[in-house]
Amino acid sequence: MRYTELGAFLRSRRERIRPEDVGLVAGPRRRVPGLRRDEVAQLAGASADYYNEIERGAGSQPSEQMLAALARALRLTSDERDYLYRLAGRPLPAPGGPRSHVHPGMTDLLTRLTSTPAQVITDLHVTLVQNPLAIALLGDHSGFRGKNTSFIHRWFTDADARRLYPEADHDAQSRAFVADLRAAAARRDARDPEARTLIADLNARSPEFAALWARHEVGVRRGDRKRINHPALGTLEVNCLSLLSEDGRQRLLWFTPALGTDSAGKLELLAVVGTQLAGIPR
Repeated sequence: MRYTELGAFLRSRRERIRPEDVGLVAGPRRRVPGLRRDEVAQLAGASADYYNEIERGAGSQPSEQMLAALARALRLTSDERDYLYRLAGRPLPAPGGPRSHVHPGMTDLLTRLTSTPAQVITDLHVTLVQNPLAIALLGDHSGFRGKNTSFIHRWFTDADARRLYPEADHDAQSRAFVADLRAAAARRDARDPEARTLIADLNARSPEFAALWARHEVGVRRGDRKRINHPALGTLEVNCLSLLSEDGRQRLLWFTPALGTDSAGKLELLAVVGTQLAGIPR
């Protein structure tokens, strides 16, 4: 009964969305209102057959990761997202985690940023969703699990994460990450387990982090000019701009070429061959 209601709810949500609202081309021959099942599957990163089973109420229990992807694809409100999880018999995700609800307005804006790399991250630098150009520029962040979903955690515990920035910039990046994390931890409840566990783990595993944390520097990263290493295009100098949510727990990041550099041409090339470049090992 509950899975049947889940399927009916998903169907009602997709029928209210126009293809152009989510960056798809409507085409001249559409026989259904709103999105087709295969379009929802495409937006959520699922196979069409799997999504069909869910909507029919005949499939297996959807994972929390799939529910988060469907909530974003269908532009669900926070109440609708919670209802979806309850119908599926899954616990609600903790606020600020990798399956956090992304405000539909922020998702819509990300969808419309088709010519520049953009992504939504949490205040603990957990990537929630990326557009194709962000994946091509920064790599696909969807495969990380546990503490490694946080780029700050990877930065201080995994040398491979530091390949993203030139070595000369590492010290400045480390200070900025720690100052931003201190601001995020202060905004959250003092008992927040995610922030507390992340900070404790980094203090134990990274002497560099522990030394910087002891300096008590604080500063929200609202905008940066930074250099990014790309395995095929070399170093790009970009402006990294931020749009913060009202509670400060999420931010939309987008990247524009820095004036006086050759990065504009490189970003244009990234837009043309981004899919191929995204698969290059980092």
